[in-house]
Amino acid sequence: MTTTALSLAEIRHRIEKSGLAYRGAFHPEPSDSVPPMADGAATETMVLLGLIGGGNWLAFADSPEARDGERNPLDRWSRRLIDGLASALGAVALYPFGAAPAFPFQRWAQKAEPVHPSPLGLLIHPDWGLWHSYRGALAFRERLALPAPDRRPSPCAGCADKPCLATCPVEAFAPRGYDVAACIRHLDAPAGRDCLDLGCRARRACPIGAAYRYKRAQAEFHMRAFRSAQR
Repeated sequence: MTTTALSLAEIRHRIEKSGLAYRGAFHPEPSDSVPPMADGAATETMVLLGLIGGGNWLAFADSPEARDGERNPLDRWSRRLIDGLASALGAVALYPFGAAPAFPFQRWAQKAEPVHPSPLGLLIHPDWGLWHSYRGALAFRERLALPAPDRRPSPCAGCADKPCLATCPVEAFAPRGYDVAACIRHLDAPAGRDCLDLGCRARRACPIGAAYRYKRAQAEFHMRAFRSAQR
């Protein structure tokens, strides 16, 4: 248990050395629904971890979980790394998957980084665009010193054309909400191979963070996992 001697910079260094990306931090308030420590003490600092673009993907692709043919390889890889970090840092690991009810990771993310809901429902970052994800969080009982929050506005606010909404071939994204069934039917059809193999066409239409768009192997992995989860 060495967290009292660690700075946020050292924690970030260890996260990035593991193969994950540091995704910001915040001091929770009661309304954030952050669980307490096992002894009932309040969680004072939350540090989020995830993936950005394709850089962290290589660490996963080279992992035993990615090659063993078992279910949920990305979740298992995330748990192995984040559980290890939590043990080494004296923190508690929390995940956006496997818990019921689910933790409000989108709310936490918006406190930790300058991310905002996009018209597609995904969180958009001013730098990474839609090409990022959250794989877990580390909950600390210590109140770590944090930098001033980055409050950049949503890049969607200045996007008049909204190409993301005009590009979906089955108009799955509409004011009424996301039509998951229409999306899955499209992915199952021959016309949907472009989205299935290269990633959601609407997501690819967003101009923000274009340099971080997923390459084919990463995009195909996520799209096939998404389709499988809806069956």
